Amino acid sequence: MFKLEKVFQNDDTGYYFFINIIKSFALIVSIYIFSILEKNSIHELLNFQLFINSKYYLYSILVSSFYFILSFFFKKKEYKKNLKSFIENDIYNIVIIHILIFFIFFIFNINFQINNSTFYLFLYLIIILILLKLYFNYLYDRLIEENIIQKNIMVVGSYNEIKKILNEKFDNIVIFKCCLITDFNNQNLRLIKSEFKFPIFNQNEDIRSILEYHSLGQIWVINAEDKEKEKAFNKIIQFSVDTLNIKLENSDQSTNKKLLFNKFEYEFYEYSKFFGVNLFIKILIDKILAFIFLIVAAPILIISGIAIYLEDGFPIIFTQNRTGWDGRRFKVYKLRSLFNEKYNVTSQITKDDSRKLRIGKFIRKYSIDELPQLYNVLKGEMSLVGPRPHPVMLDLQYSNIYKSFLTRYRCNPGLTGWAQVNGLRGATPNPESMKRRMEFDLWYLNNWSIVLDIYIILKTFYAIIRYKGE
Repeated sequence: MFKLEKVFQNDDTGYYFFINIIKSFALIVSIYIFSILEKNSIHELLNFQLFINSKYYLYSILVSSFYFILSFFFKKKEYKKNLKSFIENDIYNIVIIHILIFFIFFIFNINFQINNSTFYLFLYLIIILILLKLYFNYLYDRLIEENIIQKNIMVVGSYNEIKKILNEKFDNIVIFKCCLITDFNNQNLRLIKSEFKFPIFNQNEDIRSILEYHSLGQIWVINAEDKEKEKAFNKIIQFSVDTLNIKLENSDQSTNKKLLFNKFEYEFYEYSKFFGVNLFIKILIDKILAFIFLIVAAPILIISGIAIYLEDGFPIIFTQNRTGWDGRRFKVYKLRSLFNEKYNVTSQITKDDSRKLRIGKFIRKYSIDELPQLYNVLKGEMSLVGPRPHPVMLDLQYSNIYKSFLTRYRCNPGLTGWAQVNGLRGATPNPESMKRRMEFDLWYLNNWSIVLDIYIILKTFYAIIRYKGE
């Protein structure tokens, strides 16, 4: 699971970032091909030295680099497939880039002869960009059709309010999975089912089960100030899913208010910062580093696995249900650190727990037992950095004590986190210690950045030595 639906959760900046990386690479490859074929045969295409010695070498680097840099100055939040968008995003950029390049060549007296070939190259690049635009239009539609970037939404409101929302024409990316009707008892159930064509719920339903089963990414509460919605809203707000309050009255588009599809005013009650370009970068960092760390850690995992087998046989790896993003469950992987006959974990493991293997004490002390979770990171179920995932029963227990507890899952759970590098590794034997961990996790969610993630990763190695696990 690559979390693409989360990258696109609130806007298309992540998609623009992705396609601009591809376009920048395509431009330099296209210029490379042109430079070789201008004076040589197709058999010389692999002769890289010809490209380095040509006048196009520096030019290609500048074109590709400037194209990528300019994409940050002309950010778009909604992907458009029309000709106007192509002119604004591609033709405009490529013209500015050539003006900048020729200005740089002139200032630094760099020899670059402008002739018919230069003109043909410019047209060639325009054609390449047209073909890429057509392909990315197709790709965008396919991602939506295959529900890869969909927004799974539950609508909360009265029967008439929900009916009005469903009659509106929204983008294909919006998928209404279910609804919660606040005046459910006053309605004709058979009529509602025939009209809505998807699951309907009342205010007494288990919200957590609904979120998990339908993999919801957003909840739209219509006119949340309405007293009749107070019970449902108080239940919903305890969970991690993005929650919007939508006003059905049409708003003036000339105002600075946030508008849903340029029509309805809205505001976020719960809002994850994990979307768009920054989330896309976080995912790339996760995949690359997790792969590298797995290779580096392979000898440690093999030795630890052999030690576990020699002391207590199989299994070496154990799995357990944990809570992930938006409350979705997944199986976490760990090295087994307890005796087989004492393997039924009904309580948290403590420092001097008699259930531990001899090797288990060591691997837990230095968090070696957590290394298999790098596979969870590669699968997209976890991140390198984020709130640590807890067993499902533990989440249920503490969500009844702390109202904000489940909002920890507004992002992927992490292999390490802000709480862990601040001394809160290992067991949380009492509500007070869990509250402290929750507070650190919520601070991370509200202050997240790529730089903070990198800092936590670096500090984790120090924390493992100083704050030994239980």
